[in-house]
Amino acid sequence: MKIKDVMTQDVRFVTPDTPISEIARQMREEDIGVVPVVENDRMIGMVTDRDIVVRCVAVGNMETATARTAMSPRVLYCYDDQSVNEILENMSEQQVRRMPVVNRDKRLVGVVSIGDLSQKSQRKAGESLKGISQPLHS
Repeated sequence: MKIKDVMTQDVRFVTPDTPISEIARQMREEDIGVVPVVENDRMIGMVTDRDIVVRCVAVGNMETATARTAMSPRVLYCYDDQSVNEILENMSEQQVRRMPVVNRDKRLVGVVSIGDLSQKSQRKAGESLKGISQPLHS
């Protein structure tokens, strides 16, 4: 089974200048924990709920923070034609719970989460979640 068969396709994204307060509202209203940041039709980062807490709330700049301020610029992504098992293994190795999905032209086409994948392969998703949850060793 391919990622395009299980990913969430209707992905909302923001621009780098979108205020963090607006992104947080979007996350609450849509019950999501990640929003891609797109500039000039290319994904340049991701803002997670954790990014907002660590890079904005904790340092007291919620009033002026934007997506660019909070985003994680290093974006791990997968291709829509990759297999579910391949991505589950990759998520475990990289310790991530969700990934943006791009086509071979590197255009954002969706987002896949460990929850999306668990609906198709509960055993493999459980193994991946175990790997994701392991503490990082320095």
